Amino acid sequence: MPIETTAAVVAEVPQDAELLAVPYSSDLTPALPFELPVPVAGLLDHHEAKGEPGEIVEVPVTRGDAVGRVLLYGVGDASPKALRKAAAALTRKAKGRASLAVVVPDGDVAVFAEAALLAAYTFKIGTPGKPAVGTLTLVTPDEQAVRRGRRIAEAVALARDLANTPASVKNPAWLAERAAEQGVPVRVWDEEQLQAGGFGGILAVGRGSASPPRLIQLSYTPDSYDRHVVLVGKGITFDSGGLSLKPTENMKTQKTDMAGGGVVIAVLGALAALGARVRVTGLIASAENMPSGTAQRPSDVITHYGGRTVEVLNTDAEGRLVLADALAYADSELDPDAVVDIATLTGAITVALGRNIGAVYSSDDELADALVAAGQSSDDRLWRMPLIDDYTPALESSIADLANVESGSRFGAGSITAALFLREFAGKRPWAHLDIAGVGRSTVDEGIVTKGATGFGVRVLLDWLTRY
Repeated sequence: MPIETTAAVVAEVPQDAELLAVPYSSDLTPALPFELPVPVAGLLDHHEAKGEPGEIVEVPVTRGDAVGRVLLYGVGDASPKALRKAAAALTRKAKGRASLAVVVPDGDVAVFAEAALLAAYTFKIGTPGKPAVGTLTLVTPDEQAVRRGRRIAEAVALARDLANTPASVKNPAWLAERAAEQGVPVRVWDEEQLQAGGFGGILAVGRGSASPPRLIQLSYTPDSYDRHVVLVGKGITFDSGGLSLKPTENMKTQKTDMAGGGVVIAVLGALAALGARVRVTGLIASAENMPSGTAQRPSDVITHYGGRTVEVLNTDAEGRLVLADALAYADSELDPDAVVDIATLTGAITVALGRNIGAVYSSDDELADALVAAGQSSDDRLWRMPLIDDYTPALESSIADLANVESGSRFGAGSITAALFLREFAGKRPWAHLDIAGVGRSTVDEGIVTKGATGFGVRVLLDWLTRY
């Protein structure tokens, strides 16, 4: 479901606004378009206001025979990070209200609009809860920046919707249908075409499910470009672990195991509106990982696209198996200048980086630096992790080219060895892997995120791709 809050832009402060938000700086100077019934400096001093982002002081004002509200809000240093925090706090403060008018502070208007809208995101099946603010009116002359912020917020919301949708609705065919709605050319491989094409990893993971797997390709081609990037997303629509069954608690969130694939779909759908000048191909390797009499077994050997064989020692390490096929296909057939895959791949990265920072592994320093910089700019923050070649023996198999997990615990480092496995299929071209297992889901309603899928990865990839 889309963000229900609508965003309007006006150049002048609406004098009849029931709820009006006005910024003030760290020196407690508000940008008021009219006089308040109380001295502002004394009011802010009374509330011990410091001007920090997210700080709000509510003041009642006369609106004819009714009472309106003015929200004086802090913006800190007005950096993009501070503006996002301030905007999200305002939207949450206005939850359930019909409208909110906001005098936009100096700074990046696009990120302010983006955060204000993302904080209004909800996903509920059944009786709705308290609604978000109905209409958000932004007082700013920069309508173009608001449009950009709104389009990015819509893309993040789409990625959240795709991941939040229950697996009783969502399967690989459903995901392919959603991809076909994004206004770009789409190609879908069904199970027979996957078999004929030699996509052994995707087929092996999907064998245990009544819902057959799919490989989904989306293509964005601008009028002129000099770079071609391939994005690869993990699209496991539900991950039970297969025969290597997950514990019940770990399984409850696994409808979101296709979050990386949802990000790729959302990004491809937004590129044209944002004027991206790079050719982008998106690949979503989608399957449902279920236990059954037809499921793959630990100790099976599968043959991936391109001919490399893998011994499956743990069927719950399935994401790397579907990604391997898509990476090998991209390297062999699409000739990109760079490849970036994104996946909720390992619980180990949550231990390493927690739930606020995603991981980037890369074979190319320039690509890694560009993604980290885009993460800082977009607030989808990334931390570069090492590809430690000394750990590659963890991938050795006595009967196949590779094993999908380490046999034993000599090396550990599960997120690193997973990245090393993917590197084997990415070829020699610049490649990066984003492990978003920790940041792809939220357990709290806070700032721009709500409980459930976060859409992490959409903003960093759009920031990166629109810089070309």
